[in-house]
Amino acid sequence: MVNANEQFTRFIELKDITVKSNDRTILNIPHAIIPTDRITACIGPNGAGKTTFLKLLDGLVKPDTGSIHYSFLPKTALVLHHTPMIKASTRTNISMATDADPSITSSQIDQAIHQVGLSALASSPAHKLSAGERQKICLARAFLLKPNLMLLDEPTANLDPQATEQVEQLVRDFKNSNVDVVFSSHLLAQVQRLAQYVLFIDQGEVKEKGPVGPFFSNPQTSAAKRYLAQELLID
Repeated sequence: MVNANEQFTRFIELKDITVKSNDRTILNIPHAIIPTDRITACIGPNGAGKTTFLKLLDGLVKPDTGSIHYSFLPKTALVLHHTPMIKASTRTNISMATDADPSITSSQIDQAIHQVGLSALASSPAHKLSAGERQKICLARAFLLKPNLMLLDEPTANLDPQATEQVEQLVRDFKNSNVDVVFSSHLLAQVQRLAQYVLFIDQGEVKEKGPVGPFFSNPQTSAAKRYLAQELLID
């Protein structure tokens, strides 16, 4: 059940979820409701289980126990960190989306290239582009699949400030195009700029969740308080 003070128009409900690897528990989520009607950020220490969590929502990882209920019919697109490029043009790399959806047209590919600001680099070798430009290729390819839920694993990791700003704007554009977004990030300032809701994952558990403002101003768990304090010291 959705908490009375947390009413979401679209959400994912997880019950009794465990994900294990080599007898090690990666995720252990007795119950959590994840809103997708707003931009939601997953934060937590390295190795907390954030990437596995996104793969779980995508269906790429199956739970060992438990169930996942979507309040909508999901069509997901997952963009992982460090997605490799083939040694071909930007356009060719983006058009690889047709492998998953042959109905994608040439004009739609051109539109996606324009949307992410890569028209001038359409013929350039993708593997020689900057990290930010390659990330835009991944986002364009994902958007071509017409998802209603975009899952982004650290979408601006290792990007310079200008590329980070451009990718963040693309995320906002996706949301304005009725594509729900759940992303992971280690950048607390980015989470506060971009997200409306936050999930704090630690040791494979959703330790705390809620609107971004109250989470940062008044975290309720000792784990979240320690994490935020460490991040603020690092910054």
